[in-house]
Amino acid sequence: MTEQIVNSKKIKAGIIGGAGYTGGEMLRILINHPNVEIAFVNSSSNAGNLISDVHTDLFGDTDLRFINEIPQHIDVLFLCVGHGDAKKFLAANPINENIKIIDLSQDFRLTANAKFENREFVYGLPELNRDTIKTAKNIANPGCFATCIQLGLLPLAAKRLIKSEVHINATTGSTGAGQSLSTTSHFSWRNNNLSIYKAFEHQHLNEIGESLVQLQPSISEVLNFIPQRGAFTRGILASMYVESDLTLEEAQKLYEEYYSVHPFTHVSRKNIDLKQVVNTNKALIYIEKHGNKLFIISIIDNLLKGASGQAVQNMNLLFGLEETAGLKLKAANF
Repeated sequence: MTEQIVNSKKIKAGIIGGAGYTGGEMLRILINHPNVEIAFVNSSSNAGNLISDVHTDLFGDTDLRFINEIPQHIDVLFLCVGHGDAKKFLAANPINENIKIIDLSQDFRLTANAKFENREFVYGLPELNRDTIKTAKNIANPGCFATCIQLGLLPLAAKRLIKSEVHINATTGSTGAGQSLSTTSHFSWRNNNLSIYKAFEHQHLNEIGESLVQLQPSISEVLNFIPQRGAFTRGILASMYVESDLTLEEAQKLYEEYYSVHPFTHVSRKNIDLKQVVNTNKALIYIEKHGNKLFIISIIDNLLKGASGQAVQNMNLLFGLEETAGLKLKAANF
């Protein structure tokens, strides 16, 4: 049964990897979450330092310091670590089995990797697996590209309506590459620039494919995905098209009905832009019809709905809270 947290008892949360982008966003949300107490924030490279010395925007909001220990008197542990590091962390640091784990890396997202020692991870896309998430113990948080693209395709797959190849072009902000420096994350390279990487081979294709098969088991159509690095800080805009016999009105109603019970995903009948979702946990969908092609635009903030915000959304579901608790965030529209 889902745990019910009463108002007088706050969820005690621990964060591993609190110095990075996703760890910082986790802190910004949880500091203001009405039902959460941050028990500790672990960062081996910053142990002893004030959190506000690393995340300077949190000066005046918290006096917490990073620690190098991993206390076990918590309810939930967020793993805000790089890909491959979550599995290494859990192998080296046994965590009490009563502690729920929400992992933001890609280590446990695929069915083949969902079991690790005595833990089993549920794929944490609420718009796909909400009921399963509510009764789970461990969550594999989806990837940012995967979240944005899946939200654009799930309503079609739910009605077995993906009957042709899907063509996807998606652009992400520089924070999608993480905080560690690389050639393509330097300002002098990224600014006023645009580039394609991992064309047709991006790792998020695997989790997208598994989700679509979950809804449309007979699907065999190819997903053609071209990822791009954008000259902006945060957000993902994915545009995709597929052949469809649906009229525009039929498609809009299909999407609106699918997302009517999901508080963060909304279908707009006007064209959309990234500033509508940046700094929020929202996803917006916009649809057009061109001949026999259904054209879909999906937008999210890669660090929130694509990472830390969705992780908190999953925590809310795990502990029987309102799904939107702590996530009613303001967009930076200008």
